[in-house]
Amino acid sequence: MSKPAATRDRIVHAVLRIIGEHGVAGVTNRRIAAEAGVSLGSVTYHFATQHDLLRESLLQFVTEETQRFTELAATHQGNGVDTLDEAGALVAQVASGIDFDSERIAPFELYIQAGRDPQLREAAGACFEAYDRLALSILTALGVPDAERAARAVVALVTGLQLRRLATGSPVEDLVDALLMITRGAHQPA
Repeated sequence: MSKPAATRDRIVHAVLRIIGEHGVAGVTNRRIAAEAGVSLGSVTYHFATQHDLLRESLLQFVTEETQRFTELAATHQGNGVDTLDEAGALVAQVASGIDFDSERIAPFELYIQAGRDPQLREAAGACFEAYDRLALSILTALGVPDAERAARAVVALVTGLQLRRLATGSPVEDLVDALLMITRGAHQPA
């Protein structure tokens, strides 16, 4: 990674940590520079506006998450995740391994901010499209009929239940139960 790319990456991850700890209103160039360990000029050099910072931070988070989940799905595709119960066990394993650190809280803040800020809506839409594509590939591999239609519902369910886990500390099993219920229902004829 080149030095400018590494600096940009440090800035983006600093923004995610700040948003997760202090909310979108807590994002200032001085705070970003201190958190990222870069000069104040580096922040403004790489990102002309706060909207650019927020958009790139959201997109970077989802790009990394999608890549991680895609690799995980590919690893398990030929290794015994052929049934819904096996997929549920994998989801439980993944979800229980996800701590809600500041960088994982930040996207929820950014999705809400996108409701107020039309400039962020496109980035939020791109994020959900990435999640939809990933869900579609997994549901298709499991043989779910009309997987394209089910994918959006699965993504909405996971997002909502992850938000619920964050807010209430509800167990991972609630997420797995709901996913299995909706996926089993998708196997039933309409």
